[in-house]
Amino acid sequence: MLEHREQHVRELTILKTIAETLNQSSDMLQMLQTTLEKLLDLTQLETGWLFLAGDKPEYSMMADRRLPPALTWEGKKPMRCGDCLCLRMYWSGSLTEPVTIIECERLHNAIKENWGETHQLTHHATIPLTVQGNRIGILNVGSPGKEHFSESELALLQSVAYQIGTAVERTRLYELREKQAVDSVARFIVDYYAKATRVTRYLWKINDLNRMYTAIVEQLGASFGWPSVALISVEKDHELYLHTVYHHGVTNNSMKPVRKSSRKSGKDGGIIHRAFAEQRGIAHEGPVRVLPGIGPHPHSAALPLTYQERTFHTKESIGVLFIGRDNEPFSALEMEILEMLAEHISLALEKICIYYEWQELLLVEERNRLARDLHDSVNQKLFSLSLLAQGVREQMLNEDPHTAEAIHDIGQLAQETLSEMRSLIWQLRPYGEARGILSSLKEYAEKLNIQLIFLMKEPPELAKKVEEALYRIGQEALNNISKHAGTNRAWIRIAREGSNIFMKISDQGRGFNPGGTEKRHRSLGLTSMKERAEEINGTLNISSEEGMGTVLTVTVPLPARKEGTDE
Repeated sequence: MLEHREQHVRELTILKTIAETLNQSSDMLQMLQTTLEKLLDLTQLETGWLFLAGDKPEYSMMADRRLPPALTWEGKKPMRCGDCLCLRMYWSGSLTEPVTIIECERLHNAIKENWGETHQLTHHATIPLTVQGNRIGILNVGSPGKEHFSESELALLQSVAYQIGTAVERTRLYELREKQAVDSVARFIVDYYAKATRVTRYLWKINDLNRMYTAIVEQLGASFGWPSVALISVEKDHELYLHTVYHHGVTNNSMKPVRKSSRKSGKDGGIIHRAFAEQRGIAHEGPVRVLPGIGPHPHSAALPLTYQERTFHTKESIGVLFIGRDNEPFSALEMEILEMLAEHISLALEKICIYYEWQELLLVEERNRLARDLHDSVNQKLFSLSLLAQGVREQMLNEDPHTAEAIHDIGQLAQETLSEMRSLIWQLRPYGEARGILSSLKEYAEKLNIQLIFLMKEPPELAKKVEEALYRIGQEALNNISKHAGTNRAWIRIAREGSNIFMKISDQGRGFNPGGTEKRHRSLGLTSMKERAEEINGTLNISSEEGMGTVLTVTVPLPARKEGTDE
């Protein structure tokens, strides 16, 4: 598990660094050369080269690093002339995924013609460069003696290739702006992409999600002169909510649900749900009030925002971007540009998600370090104090019974503190997802000398985040039973009822008065459990009565299934 986490951290670091490198330059050659060098350094691969290609036989080598001498003679002529298996696969359309090229024709010809030393480079990985499904080139990387690339290595290289492809397209459009085209359509595109570039560069500097939502609508509204811009987000229940609105220079946060349209009225979010369901840009003409507090505008557009899910490499929806204006309709050309702009905004949002994952992993590492430090220092000192108190008490028992009794109390306090410290160290450990929630809670209960009785055979299928939150709440509940209930037995049930998941933990201990002083003694633990429940959109309820035990219930709504739109 630790190895998997370290691999995940490494991949996040590579993707984050490549994204930052691609955003540092608007010059195509410099951007590709710098990015290739950075990629090889991060992956510890020896050599690489990158082709941008058009229709057969057009291609150009745009970047290379540490090519063997056999491929560099006469100004790298072997790389500039003739084709190879990689390019033929690219032109034929058969190169759709990353592959390991078993025998590189350029290297084979170099050996055959005795062009020079190849440094034992025989194989390389070939990764297609694409943007919006269009092929634009290939990326080749390899190392002497490396004859195979694993699925995880190829998946990481493909993610990098997606970033490079998008950056190449962005840079091409930026270079198009630099050429100062003279016709009106070209001027329109140049102006649009200049504004889009300024917006996306501003957004890429932000690492806070709420600030990003506000910046998106404000930057788009101010830069393009649009009277209304709104960001609709997909929340935990998989429904659409109006998150942030820019309307005539004023920004507001809303979090109101976006209802689907009615066939009779044609109002309330029709194009937004269509863009979300069909995952494409939708333009609309006609003065329809699409969102509360906005418009109505005679012309509007809705564009889906997505991110690349890294585990299964699927596109997942973040939300929808809505634009409303009064002066002119959205043309087909403008919608194409807006879809590209939405992709850049999606990448900026995805970068923040990667940043948050990075921060979460750092937090896990810090918790592990803290647990080790507590075990190696405070835990050992408390144990030593307990032994020392026991020894001194034995010596003082006959000489001074009162002092011996006080020392006994010190030893008891040290033992209790030691027990609580071990419990704290256990809670700091990362959740053992592979063991499952029941096994993990049973193991934790045994550490507290509590007999945990299961009132079901197996728990329902739980999302990873929900399962970990329920585990942490269960830990705290067992802690409270151990400290306050005066019993060593507890019952647990995790089940699905209708559209909810619930977890119920009960004991038959001494109970407490929910409004009394003992609740205040438990307040920190209760607050922690409540916050964890709210993080998964759930609720926490505690029922207790003195002498009658305590029942803790956590209720979590299941995500709503996606439905078709009613346009």
